[in-house]
Amino acid sequence: MPPTVTTSLPPFAPAEAVARIAAASRRTQQPQSGGDLVSLAMGEPDFDTPEQVVEAAHAAIRAGRTHYSPLLGEPALREALAEKLAGIAGTPVSAADILITQGGTAGLAASILGIVNPGDRVVIPDPTYSLYADLVSMAGGVVVPVPLAPDLHWDLDRLADALTDAKLFVFCNPSNPTGIVHSRGELDALAALLEGTSTIVISDEAYSDLDYTGRPFTSAISLEGLRDRTVYCQTFSKSYAMTGWRVGYLWGPAPLIQAAARIHNTFNGSVNTVVQDAALVAVRTCDPDIARMRSAYERRGEIMRAELAAIPGLTLSTQEGAFYQFPRYDLDLPSAQVVAELRSHGVAVRPGSEFGAQGEGHLRLSYAASPESITEGVRRLGRGLSALQ
Repeated sequence: MPPTVTTSLPPFAPAEAVARIAAASRRTQQPQSGGDLVSLAMGEPDFDTPEQVVEAAHAAIRAGRTHYSPLLGEPALREALAEKLAGIAGTPVSAADILITQGGTAGLAASILGIVNPGDRVVIPDPTYSLYADLVSMAGGVVVPVPLAPDLHWDLDRLADALTDAKLFVFCNPSNPTGIVHSRGELDALAALLEGTSTIVISDEAYSDLDYTGRPFTSAISLEGLRDRTVYCQTFSKSYAMTGWRVGYLWGPAPLIQAAARIHNTFNGSVNTVVQDAALVAVRTCDPDIARMRSAYERRGEIMRAELAAIPGLTLSTQEGAFYQFPRYDLDLPSAQVVAELRSHGVAVRPGSEFGAQGEGHLRLSYAASPESITEGVRRLGRGLSALQ
């Protein structure tokens, strides 16, 4: 008889990068509203993309704009963004230093993987958006979380200590999950801490159009003390209600953008032309739509805050920006368990621990939902928390 041939593979071991991400990641997939579940977990606008943006995509398809785009992005979009960024930065901006990315996520990945070497120290606030730590872990860097102050702003003394010899500092402003907005004073303090160092900054300003403080929003790139060391990461997802379109962009010092482009071009290639044509129309025409949606979010935040204030045992966060409330609860239970119990009462929220160890004891609720969903979801939240007492 012929010899038996074994075709099965030996046990598969994922690459070390996969293991590092799995060990560090706190991210969880939360459901959208459906059936008898009200979701206040999704960081996604419930508005449709503005009609003129949708029509621009249709026109691009009909015009045969379905071929590969330049790797850095469409020149017309990059020029429009350079003009927009020049107004924010207060200095001329070259379109050559702008990279169009597959959403903000790919922009963050390209910039972090283009900067961080194995063993590099990367400072992040705690709590903060959990993707940052995952990407640092993928690169083999060392995540250095810095607990926030009680008001959920930076603890500048702790931050000063942590930034010593740091390769990179990553933050978002306005903040996910806390909903706070870092002021010009805080950013000036950060610039002073970094003066004379080689530490690079990534400023994720995905929610920059959603600032309810009444003062002008301060971008990191508007400060001379930060601009020359900062990669500005932006997305069309939040301001323009374009989450599913997957388009964002980076701007910063040329060597950093060139490094990010090398990563992005390898992982993602170019962003599709149709989406970029639609994004160009968004940049040129959507300021009234942004204002309309921002006003709606502010009203919805007030509704959520009023409803949450009626629930015993919750300490609410300040509504400064983005579309999140980050209340602390007084139960002696881990937030993941609280979230699981709340699901049985028909409401989905995110556990604070997803955003870092210091987020434990908190819940993150999104008010990028309809007023009716907010009211009903918070009612169910209150019922669920009462049952856990």
